[in-house]
Amino acid sequence: MNIIVVGCGRVGAQLATMLSEQGNNVTVIDKNEDAFSQLGGTFNGVTIKGLGFDEDILLTAGIEDCDYFCAVTDLDNTNVMATQVATYIFGVENVVTRLYNPERTATYERLELDYVCGTNLVAEAIFDKVVSSKETHIKSFGDVEIFVFKVADRFIGTLVRSIEVEGKVLPSVVRRGNHTFIPTHESTLEKGDILRVAVSADSVRKLKKYMED
Repeated sequence: MNIIVVGCGRVGAQLATMLSEQGNNVTVIDKNEDAFSQLGGTFNGVTIKGLGFDEDILLTAGIEDCDYFCAVTDLDNTNVMATQVATYIFGVENVVTRLYNPERTATYERLELDYVCGTNLVAEAIFDKVVSSKETHIKSFGDVEIFVFKVADRFIGTLVRSIEVEGKVLPSVVRRGNHTFIPTHESTLEKGDILRVAVSADSVRKLKKYMED
């Protein structure tokens, strides 16, 4: 694929290097030429000094043949402008951008941008580790709730599927030590297992008995 990466900070440099290592044709744009020094030794793409929303710079970068456009600077305004130019002026179909400040989520969503917010990803990952050792309500999806909890010892040795109630309770992931997996019909519960379970709002009480006190 022909890929353009706007921004060569830590995120952009790592992304560009990874994409290059996979055999893609990668062009990196950054207004600071010194930023290119962060690219990994295996990067064999092209670097261009300039602004990621400048039409002439983008033409030089080959945007007319671009398969994927990534705007990953630490300036949200720059990312938005770059993605808008790529999408509406040059017609790039696959565009993704970085959301640096979560407070601007509403703006990104209003513009219907395909974005990734590193702040939220890190926070959610740490949150999951901190709370996974006890009963925790994670999210609500309409009338469905997501819980993560440690299984009560009295259910050790029973089948994971014994928790399932068709259309009501669905155990989807098991964490066992450092190993995380999707249970099969033969999977049994072991001491210390942590479950991620989807449950309808009217069946939460049925799930409580499986949770460690």
